[in-house]
Amino acid sequence: MLVKKGHEVTVYTSDTLDEFQRIEDDIAHYDGINVHYFKNLSNRLAWHRFVLNPGVISALRRNLRDYDVIHLHGYRNFQNIFVHYYAEKYNVPYILQARGSLPYHNQKSLIKKSFDFLFGNRLLRDAKKVIALTKMEVDQYINLGVPETNIELIPNGIDFSEYQCLPQKGHFRRRFGIHNKEKIVLFLGRIHEIKGIDLLIDAFSLIMKEFTDVKLVIAGPDDGYLSIIKNQIDTLRIHDKVLFTGPLYAQDKITAYVDADIYVLPSRYEVFGNTILEAYACGTPVIVTDRCGISDFVKNVGFVVQFDKNELRDAILAILKDRDLRVRLGLEGKELVKKQFDLNQIIACFEEVYKNEAHSSI
Repeated sequence: MLVKKGHEVTVYTSDTLDEFQRIEDDIAHYDGINVHYFKNLSNRLAWHRFVLNPGVISALRRNLRDYDVIHLHGYRNFQNIFVHYYAEKYNVPYILQARGSLPYHNQKSLIKKSFDFLFGNRLLRDAKKVIALTKMEVDQYINLGVPETNIELIPNGIDFSEYQCLPQKGHFRRRFGIHNKEKIVLFLGRIHEIKGIDLLIDAFSLIMKEFTDVKLVIAGPDDGYLSIIKNQIDTLRIHDKVLFTGPLYAQDKITAYVDADIYVLPSRYEVFGNTILEAYACGTPVIVTDRCGISDFVKNVGFVVQFDKNELRDAILAILKDRDLRVRLGLEGKELVKKQFDLNQIIACFEEVYKNEAHSSI
């Protein structure tokens, strides 16, 4: 959309496609955007968010001075170290968007603290602006020493043109053999411990004690946690009521949202949650935990629960048992998402930041 407004956009990124595959092209063009893929040293490391692509260094040295403004996506990574160096050398302003990567709460906390001591604190200090997706992330920046005046709150957006002509209900059910009388509880995302799928499975096993016409659908790529939750499902003896679809993309993903009676995001930590916008765009009611940054929005049009299996069970049952409530929450959520997260509005916010911080007026 920035290109359509007359701006030139260039992307520097890794050649990682997934844990085992690489993107073959060095340069590609998508809708007027120039994308440069730099070879990483290890796909396996890159897939686990340790991206080492030394080829980017010479490109930054040659080309960085030609840009008016830089937008860094992600915080603690190899590429940002050299962007910071050359941005300071050539006096090119940069904006940093951490995208949920700020906290120290996982097993990589020592690595993260070391990065901050060596590079990260300066990276945050010298950014013209940092972008927060939610109030949760605003607080995280402040805790790392960023002045509140240097923080812009700009959420992710959704392109509603992709959701104007939704498929009729039933496509997803027929594809996966789900009976019409069965309600569908959907999780869609990567299968990782942080997503809290184990909590959802525990809550679902409790639901089965009083509501049996229901199917739990878990859709997404394995991120090292699939075998663990499959063992959990076997232990609870509910494997016949749980469906794993693998990753769903594009129209396949939309058919899942359309047929779902509830979408649940039970994360242990989630700074935003794009799937919430996608579910609401399809008119599907939503339940999230209070550990999701977008819960401040969902509480107005859905259910926000603590990270507790009994609370989650009660919220799911309340929606499953009340058709009018399901319809109302889905419609109200869809309208509110249109008002607050339309992609055109979000891009206009970024355009204003770029204009204010760039070398010359855009």
